[in-house]
Amino acid sequence: MGRNEELFERAQKTIPGGVNSPVRAFRQVGGTPRFVSRAKGPYFWDVEDTRYIDLIMSWGPMIVGHAHPEVVEAVQRAAQTSFSYGAPTEGEIELAERICELMPSVEQVRMVSSGTEATMSALRLARGYTGRDLIIKFEGCYHGHADSLLVKAGSGLLTFADSTQNAPSSAGVPQDVVKHTLVLPYNDVTAIEEVFQNQGDQIAAVIIEPIAGNMNLIKPSTEFLSAIRNLTSKYGSVLIYDEVMTGFRVALGGAQSLQGISPDLTCLGKVMGGGMPMAAFGGKKEIMSKLAPLGNVYQAGTLSGNPVAVASGLKTLEIVSRPGFYECLTGQTEKLMAGLKRAADEAHVPFAVDSVGGMFGFYFAPQVPSSFEAVTKMDIEAFKKFFHAMLDQGVYLAPSAYEAGFTSIAHDNEVLDAIVSAATISFQKL
Repeated sequence: MGRNEELFERAQKTIPGGVNSPVRAFRQVGGTPRFVSRAKGPYFWDVEDTRYIDLIMSWGPMIVGHAHPEVVEAVQRAAQTSFSYGAPTEGEIELAERICELMPSVEQVRMVSSGTEATMSALRLARGYTGRDLIIKFEGCYHGHADSLLVKAGSGLLTFADSTQNAPSSAGVPQDVVKHTLVLPYNDVTAIEEVFQNQGDQIAAVIIEPIAGNMNLIKPSTEFLSAIRNLTSKYGSVLIYDEVMTGFRVALGGAQSLQGISPDLTCLGKVMGGGMPMAAFGGKKEIMSKLAPLGNVYQAGTLSGNPVAVASGLKTLEIVSRPGFYECLTGQTEKLMAGLKRAADEAHVPFAVDSVGGMFGFYFAPQVPSSFEAVTKMDIEAFKKFFHAMLDQGVYLAPSAYEAGFTSIAHDNEVLDAIVSAATISFQKL
């Protein structure tokens, strides 16, 4: 038994399933999770000292690469003055100002500690602001594990739950809670128009991944986004952009800057903390002023605006703001996708690819899917074989066909060539 197997067996005695987040358990692909000992740049090493090229980058946050020396220095400097105060700091203001500067739709912002906390709080705020109960989400989109959002959700729930039923995707979620959640197909303009026509005056908010990344990478159509923005404006509903994944990952101004959409509220996480537990939600001042201590919508957190996480986030945002960063990141990601597609074509494997900024998707299907239904028709067995073949070649992909992948600025041409070479070998094994 190898060291990874030993640790996984040991972990299952004290941690449910042996992991602290379900998708890490390799349940869809089978096999033993890799227990990481260290990481640097585009690589991590497991406890057996095997090196892997990392293509999840902590599920998005490590956009400047693992253990970037400038980020490490900023974190060390902050840690020397204490890990937490439970009181305001100047750094919080600086980070809030930077977010508002980079995302003009965000006039005020509240720091929290996780993406789930951000989306949960944004929905409560939307309901408090509008005085309405109903919310709309879309099939295959994952917005954290708050009760009202666990209906036909993406991410790990696509592996573990029965997503064919319009019911809670998780046990422990009362039907009385999710009855206020309407679930519509992603990219279906007619469906959202009909719902607003029938129930528009009851809808508090529409929450959407502006580029879906939790049922693999799915882009929205221009018509779909325009319909959502127009309808929410017409009926006085709050449009919430869940940019926990896409914020500062697909572009400096997030997905909204690429799409020309100005949401009412935006949820952020991952990149904004540089790998530290850090997230936020923000938007129009009129809406944000309903939050306590100004308004009657309560939200609080002991570790919100944690000084060490703030330092990591500020330095990461400084690095990604440097000239040419996103042009380089986007170009490298596109180059990687082209290489994978070429290798698949040479092996005569049905395979499609897509990417935005430093975020990518690949699909064992003839074409790029545009909906949750299309995603579920991919060749999952082919993905499983490919995943393990790539792992054997030293490339770590997301252990689920329903997750987007991520690159970093540290994924240079040498790293990309190694990935494509590994893929060329792996495709031949399918």
